[in-house]
Amino acid sequence: MLLALLAIAAIQSSATDPDIAAAQKRLRADDQALLDAIAPGNTAVWDRLLAKDAVYVDENGAVLRREKFLAALKPLPSGSSGHIDIVQYEATIRGNVALVIHKDDERENYHGVPLHAEYLMTETWVKEGAEWRLALVHAYVVAKDPPAIKSPEKVLDEYQGRYRAAPDLSYVIRREGDHLIGERQGLPPVTLAQEAADVFFVAGQPRDRKIFRRDAGNRIVDFVDRREGEDLVFIRGK
Repeated sequence: MLLALLAIAAIQSSATDPDIAAAQKRLRADDQALLDAIAPGNTAVWDRLLAKDAVYVDENGAVLRREKFLAALKPLPSGSSGHIDIVQYEATIRGNVALVIHKDDERENYHGVPLHAEYLMTETWVKEGAEWRLALVHAYVVAKDPPAIKSPEKVLDEYQGRYRAAPDLSYVIRREGDHLIGERQGLPPVTLAQEAADVFFVAGQPRDRKIFRRDAGNRIVDFVDRREGEDLVFIRGK
């Protein structure tokens, strides 16, 4: 009996897997066609593949219903050109629903200046009859660290000290050679890279900035730990 069941499972698997592989290949081709249609503002492709009640959440967090998204899709302005290529693709199919994740590479020429960005897209496709339709998209820009600059050791020394945001929350900054080390209470120390005058970041944490503020005498008095526009203030010397 066990051998018979295993044989049936093998037959079912061999019958299903090619269908799944074919659907995955088709979905990837459709997704690439959608990306190809963005630069020229080709709404016909999106109109064909979007579900009637589709929702698109863009990289800025705006929630766009189908008609609003199609109305916003315009060709790149004069002086701009570019393309977006899928570099990683994963589709999990469960019946008439496909859950898709793909990473995309964008190359743009903006008035002669080359620009580069990466996107991570999560999608839900639904099968309507024999056709797959895109029901939900969430676009996310893959954040990158900014380029770092170097300051003289004498300048870096100005930032050293203990800062406090609450009685039980302190942050200590010290210089080690040509860079700063920051250590928040209860966490391991990290290297602070400098983005601009009085602005620092931690590699691998591009959403965060540490912005130092000075008084009228140009002395550093505190810094704000900023994420998504929200500030946590650490006051010096407390």
